[in-house]
Amino acid sequence: MLNVIKKETMKSIRKITKNGILLVALMVSLTSFANTNKKFDYGIVGDINRTALVINDVKAGNLLTIKDHFGVVLFEEHIKTDGIYKRGFNLASLPDGEYSFEIDKDLEIKTIPFVVKNNTVVYSRNDERSIFKPYVKQNNNSVYITKIAPHSEPLKIDIYANYNGNLSLIYSELVKNTKTIEKAYRLEKNGQYKITLSSDGRTYTKFINN
Repeated sequence: MLNVIKKETMKSIRKITKNGILLVALMVSLTSFANTNKKFDYGIVGDINRTALVINDVKAGNLLTIKDHFGVVLFEEHIKTDGIYKRGFNLASLPDGEYSFEIDKDLEIKTIPFVVKNNTVVYSRNDERSIFKPYVKQNNNSVYITKIAPHSEPLKIDIYANYNGNLSLIYSELVKNTKTIEKAYRLEKNGQYKITLSSDGRTYTKFINN
C-alpha cells in the first residue's frame, strides 16, 4: 500500500513506502547550471543551394540534426572536435515546408527553424528555441534532479524499482509552475532503479544501481 506524508516545513520529509522500498523526497537549493539569457552563437549564410552553417563553442560528441515539422530526422552528424563547427548544405531537394537544425549538447538542445518555400530558404533568429535537459546526479543513495524551465515547462518524474527483474512504479510526481526545478531523492541501499523524466515532448531515462 502506498502511504504519502506531506508537511510544509523544510525540515519535513515525504516518505513513500512500497514493498520495503523507501524514498525520501527533499527540496534542495542547487545552483542553476545554465544561463537562460545567453544567445546561441551561430551563423548561417548563403542560399538554398549553398547554405553555410557555422556554430561556435561545440564539443566532440554534440549531435547536429536536420528535422522536418513532424520531427523526422533527415540528416544527422556527431561533431568530432571541440571548438567551431562549419559545414555546407544544399537544401534544394527539400520540399516546401518547415524544418529545423537541432544542436544536441550536454544539457541543452538548440533549434534553428527555417522555412523552404518556392525554392528559397528563410531563417528567423527570433524563432530560435532552447530546451534544457534534466540533469541527474547520484551521490551514494541520494539522487539529485535539476532542470531549467524558462517558460515553467512541467517535468514528470517517475521512479521505478526492480523487483526480481520486474519494474514497479514506486513514485511519481509532476513538477510545474517553476522556472528552476530542484529535487532530491534518497533511495534504499542495494537497490536497482529506473528514473524517467518527461518534459518538452521528450523523455529521458536514467538507471541507478544503488
